[in-house]
Amino acid sequence: MAVDTPIDQYRVFGNPIHQSKSPNIHTAFATATGQHINYQAQLVAEGAFETTVTDFFESGGKGLNITVPFKQRAFAMAQVLSPAAQKAEAANTLYVNPQGQLVADNTDGMGLVRDICHNLGGELKAQRILVLGAGGAVRGVLQPILAQRPAQVIIANRTHSKALDLAASFTDLGPIEAVPMAQLQGPFDWIINGTSASLAGDLPPLPAGLLTNTSRCYDMMYSAQTTVFNAWALGQGAAAADDGLGMLVEQAAQSFNLWRGALPPTAEVLLALRSELRKQNLGNLSP
Repeated sequence: MAVDTPIDQYRVFGNPIHQSKSPNIHTAFATATGQHINYQAQLVAEGAFETTVTDFFESGGKGLNITVPFKQRAFAMAQVLSPAAQKAEAANTLYVNPQGQLVADNTDGMGLVRDICHNLGGELKAQRILVLGAGGAVRGVLQPILAQRPAQVIIANRTHSKALDLAASFTDLGPIEAVPMAQLQGPFDWIINGTSASLAGDLPPLPAGLLTNTSRCYDMMYSAQTTVFNAWALGQGAAAADDGLGMLVEQAAQSFNLWRGALPPTAEVLLALRSELRKQNLGNLSP
């Protein structure tokens, strides 16, 4: 008599979690790569995160994605940290290694770089890059950006002291510094917006002259319509302005590869999500 093989279990933990696109993304990845998994979104009470993670893996769970507000707590729980997680001081991916240790990784930055360099045909090597923001979203992407060996990375934030602290944490990896917004001097090859301001219809107080007609811009947020930041970029004459939906898909693909040893194709998933987003007319950064 045949015995059913248990289906490998995966979850994304967050609070809130109803907006998560991860179950659809990972289910599509599993289909494309011939993997048999069950992936669900799970709302986790803020006071119960650590016990919920422990219970999940003790019951045989294979992998977790972690989103707001738990990325720093996932990082703190882990016994083994990837270099990306170490620099980000946050984790969006958890799994248990063959030695039984909880491993934390952060695939956000690789997702951004993959989207820019693979999907969008961009180049970060030897480029002058301005990154707006100094919060967790920016911290999570700086290591992979610097690994592309840009000519210079400038961090600018409304609160300059936060930008100074963040830049100081990454000077060992490449040419990075913090500059007050009012003192920014262009042109830049790339401006990457890592703030959530544009989703609220807000823009950082950026001076003129940051862009030329060959500059490109990238908003880590995504939306059904052009984000306020990308609208500003195009109005300033940028060659292109793209949002972060591709980053969402690519960071998920990196997590899937860590768990399953198979890097899934992403183009069809990205197209389907873009179509769905236009229909639903909403957007955010949460995986």
